[in-house]
Amino acid sequence: MKCPFCGQVEEKVVDSREARDAAVIRRRRECLNCRRRFTTYERIEEVQLMVVKKDGRREPFDRNKILSGLLKATQKRPVSVAELEKIAEEVEARLMEQPDREMGSGEIGELIMARLYELDEVAYVRFASVYRQFKDVHEFVEEVKGLLGSTPRRSRQT
Repeated sequence: MKCPFCGQVEEKVVDSREARDAAVIRRRRECLNCRRRFTTYERIEEVQLMVVKKDGRREPFDRNKILSGLLKATQKRPVSVAELEKIAEEVEARLMEQPDREMGSGEIGELIMARLYELDEVAYVRFASVYRQFKDVHEFVEEVKGLLGSTPRRSRQT
């Protein structure tokens, strides 16, 4: 840390304390050159996770939206909330792995559908019917036929 008084980079930490609900660490430092003391604050740099929508808009990632969609898809199905939380965590973890911390909504939807397919086929069809916005009954039937053949069709556009 560079001393604000003399510009020297050699210093020592005299005292460290958490500040503001442990979100910030306050450090009291002393310059080894001029012996003056100064205070610095450390905080975690949080980069907002973003979702790129189909129309190109970007919006902040909202884990609750994923959980809400999963809860609707699994309503009255034998799927625990813990399993749904795990899916949401996996999606969030994949998003954090991205170098620019953003992911397309299509990719997120496909991740969710792949997990639902393994977990509960009825929930998978429910989610897919909303996510893929089936235009008519024939598209819905094709998806179910794919399930019966145990290979769900991939999205037309991602």
